[in-house]
Amino acid sequence: MAGRRLPFFPRFSGAVLRVAATCLTRVKREGFENLPESGPLLVICNHASNADGMLLMAYVVPAMKRPMGWLGKEEALRWPVLGWAMRHNGVFGVRRGAGDLESFKLAKRVLDEGRVLAIFPEGTRSPTGALQEAKEGATLLAVRSAAPILPIAIIGSGRFWPRAKFLPRPGRRMTVRVGEPFTLTMPKGADRRESLRAATIEMMRHIVELLPEEQRGVYAWTVEATHDGDGDGTLAGR
Repeated sequence: MAGRRLPFFPRFSGAVLRVAATCLTRVKREGFENLPESGPLLVICNHASNADGMLLMAYVVPAMKRPMGWLGKEEALRWPVLGWAMRHNGVFGVRRGAGDLESFKLAKRVLDEGRVLAIFPEGTRSPTGALQEAKEGATLLAVRSAAPILPIAIIGSGRFWPRAKFLPRPGRRMTVRVGEPFTLTMPKGADRRESLRAATIEMMRHIVELLPEEQRGVYAWTVEATHDGDGDGTLAGR
């Protein structure tokens, strides 16, 4: 969008992270033409490393020229310096012990207000770099918000900064690959639990299609099912 400018702090943070990335690795960017310019947006991404969120902040946020929201612990926002930086980088505080309902309401409000929210559907970093089972709360948020969903795959971050390592390993290359936006609905004609499971599989399939085979994990079969199916766009459960 012509004339749009990202607020200072996300611009500054992104610039610092890009400099750090340049010193430590090489990051390839693909599909950035798919980034929406306006409206509510739910960004979903695989999660294999501490580097994943940093890569979104370093490359995706500046390319969109829109702040990206995140959910974080409320007490962390009160930390000196770091808490201030988190607030200015779009982190929304959730009270410890408040439960998933408050987090869900806050996340949905961000989307209802037409903003961008990023989530990692797996909920935690993968120890192997391959996709794990997604949390159903992410699916409910996608369905009930009716916001467009932007799938992003980060390739190679698990090798660059493995979950078990305190520091990254310089020299490993990574790719940030952006897919096409889509919307998600709950399948009809089945019980609620089965419908939610099918919607979760469909949501994760959009990430799977962007990942190399070795990172597809528990959802690898969805790509095979799509290619081998009858062309009706549905996936049989396993």
